[in-house]
Amino acid sequence: MNIVNLTQGSPEWHAHRLNHFNASDAPAMMGCSPYKTRAALVRELATGLGADVDAATQKLFDAGHRFEALARPLAEQILGEELSPVVGTRGKLSASFDGITFMGDVLFEHKTLNNDLREAMATMDGAALPLAYRVQMEQQLYVSGADKCLFMATKWAGEECTERRHCWYVSDSTLRAQILAGWEQLEKDVAAYVPEAAAEPAPVGKAPETLPALRIEVTGTVTASNLAEFKQTALTAIRSVNRELKTDTDFADAEKAVKWCSEVETRLKAAKEHALSQTADIDALFKALDDIGAEARSVRLDLDKLVKRRKDEVKEEAVMAARRALAQHIAALDAELSPIRLQAPAVDFAAAIKGLRSIASMQDALDTELANGKIAADAQVRLIRTNRTAMDAADAAGLFPDFASVCTKPADDFDALIAGRRAVAEQRLQAERERIRAEEAARLEREQRAAAEAKAREEAAAQAEAKRKADEEEFQRRRNAATVGHPDYQPLPVAGIAQEVADQSRAAPAPEVRQFAAPAVTELPTMTLGQISTRLGFTVTADFLAGLGFEAHREKASRLYRPSSFPAICAGISAHVLALAAEAKKEAA
Repeated sequence: MNIVNLTQGSPEWHAHRLNHFNASDAPAMMGCSPYKTRAALVRELATGLGADVDAATQKLFDAGHRFEALARPLAEQILGEELSPVVGTRGKLSASFDGITFMGDVLFEHKTLNNDLREAMATMDGAALPLAYRVQMEQQLYVSGADKCLFMATKWAGEECTERRHCWYVSDSTLRAQILAGWEQLEKDVAAYVPEAAAEPAPVGKAPETLPALRIEVTGTVTASNLAEFKQTALTAIRSVNRELKTDTDFADAEKAVKWCSEVETRLKAAKEHALSQTADIDALFKALDDIGAEARSVRLDLDKLVKRRKDEVKEEAVMAARRALAQHIAALDAELSPIRLQAPAVDFAAAIKGLRSIASMQDALDTELANGKIAADAQVRLIRTNRTAMDAADAAGLFPDFASVCTKPADDFDALIAGRRAVAEQRLQAERERIRAEEAARLEREQRAAAEAKAREEAAAQAEAKRKADEEEFQRRRNAATVGHPDYQPLPVAGIAQEVADQSRAAPAPEVRQFAAPAVTELPTMTLGQISTRLGFTVTADFLAGLGFEAHREKASRLYRPSSFPAICAGISAHVLALAAEAKKEAA
């Protein structure tokens, strides 16, 4: 939500309301307001002309604001925190809050207690409140993003609260969707609004100021009368009343004609009564008098309504013409400044003509207000140009991707903003340089550590390889020495065999195997039992090798061993066979 700092009743506040869809108008937009129709709201938003507030209504408004201020501390006691009355917007929707918490999660709405609210609040359920109140609070929740609204209604006697009730209203997603769709449609209706045209009056001439005196003398019969001449003159004059009202003169003539028609009616009535006083019951006389009176009365009533209607129409047309002229002026400036768009000047044409009666004074006030609006718009343009020049001179365009939103700041504030953003940019640049240096140092350290580790691994691998070769050579030497027929064969004496068997029985299982087992840690087990058996010349099993200390790596049904383990396997088998031979000789002895 964007909080707007406005004083209620100020020109800026009125301009804000003209350019936004307000929560207080939402019930009228939804057709559920007891005070304003939807058609009246469309007309008001299109023309900027609202209904005049009389003294009695303004007194009610003032009392409502006073009761709201008195009730706010009571609401704060319920919530346990302070409330602030603010105006906020979300897009084109606006809301004035009787109170909102610091975190913006709870709202406060106050009304004057009446019988309808007493009945609705009997269940303490906000969903039972009148639809007009729920619509207003739903828009307030949407604009603010709050979770719920404390609704309170009170009665006061001076500074003392004589009765109060409250309940909680929580958001209704269905009602919210209806409100948003309703504003969207109303905006279209406002854009397409055309003032209702009045019926075209017949072209007539100017009404005369006076009629000839009507003379009637009767003595049971009409003895003298100029009724025929009077009738012709009167009807001609009545029918010649001008109904095309445009200028102040037209309105002045029409208002005089209304009074004139009323006087004609009075004179005819008096003449009729005078004739009746002479007991003349003459149908022709009465019919003529009635015809003239009816015609005068019809014109008077019709002209009186026409004067009122045409005054409203002329007022609407003049206000809308002024609004269009200002909009065209701003559009031309926007085209020059594109993509920047000017802020709407605080211009209230309706307020400018409030209370004015003559067309000339009203048009003069509108022209003055229009000129003020154009002056304000031109001042914005000059300020934008000044700030843009300052930005370009400081070569700071890259620091202002949001120039459109800050371009109307006062020149001194904008210069300070340039300096502040440049300082922040320098700090960020320095921080970025430090970050790059730190990352580069960390990278070099990682590379050096990785090189040292790689070198250590190479040295360890070389040592392991040297040991493996030495073990292989030792194994080969011992195998040769144990192989009959080999040039290096050295038969062990029986005592030596027995001693070796005894040593093996005291040592851990298959000591010779572990002595020669030095496979590389990273070597993969790929040698199968079949390959081992083929190289040995006889078949061995996994269980047999496991008994010698060589565990197989299982891969599905296969048993795999590291190829570098083969010399140790041979040594283990050889030691095992020698041990069996020694045991067999011992048993034979």
